Amino acid sequence: MTDEVRDASHAEDEDDSVAPETTTEPDDSVTKDAQSDEGQTDSPGLVERPPRRLVPMMRKIAPVVLVLLLLISGGVATWLYFKQYRPDQQTDAAAAHAVVRAASDGTVAVLSYSFDSLDKDFANARSHLGGDFLSYYNQFSQANVAPIAKQKSMKTTARVTEAAVSELHPDSAVVMVFVDQSTTTKDSPQTSLAASSVLVHMTRIKGTWKITGFTPF
Repeated sequence: MTDEVRDASHAEDEDDSVAPETTTEPDDSVTKDAQSDEGQTDSPGLVERPPRRLVPMMRKIAPVVLVLLLLISGGVATWLYFKQYRPDQQTDAAAAHAVVRAASDGTVAVLSYSFDSLDKDFANARSHLGGDFLSYYNQFSQANVAPIAKQKSMKTTARVTEAAVSELHPDSAVVMVFVDQSTTTKDSPQTSLAASSVLVHMTRIKGTWKITGFTPF
């Protein structure tokens, strides 16, 4: 029996000597988890520190930058409006009056001529014209108007009865002009009257309104 106890005690001693070897060995997975946990707890601190220093600074600078941008953009817009375009001052009542007056005077000059003063009358008309219409008038007046006026001793005088702006832009306009014409010839000394209406297209050329289109309607 003593031998059995001794054998049992010896077995317990062997068990005690083996147990530490199996239970105290470090677990790699636990170590890795701990290391990963440490890395996770450390890394947020490193990432969050720069924004904490930058955010207050951006909050202070952003309003200043926005104010400067607004001042710059507002200044540029104001300069362009008053110094360059200024549509309110270029299409106001005074501008409308000026373009109507120019269209009326030009219409009278184009439609008024006399067989004995054609060169003078044509030159006066050309002073009111511009663009392609000036070239057209030169050709038409010499090729068509002059021969008939000389042949029939024609005299015709135009008078504007009414005129109004149809379209008005800073550098272009369309004016409706209503005209009465009185005409005499050697075959018909009695004055004949005729009423007509014209859409006069105007263009501002070097600061002066010129007729650049002449369309009866």
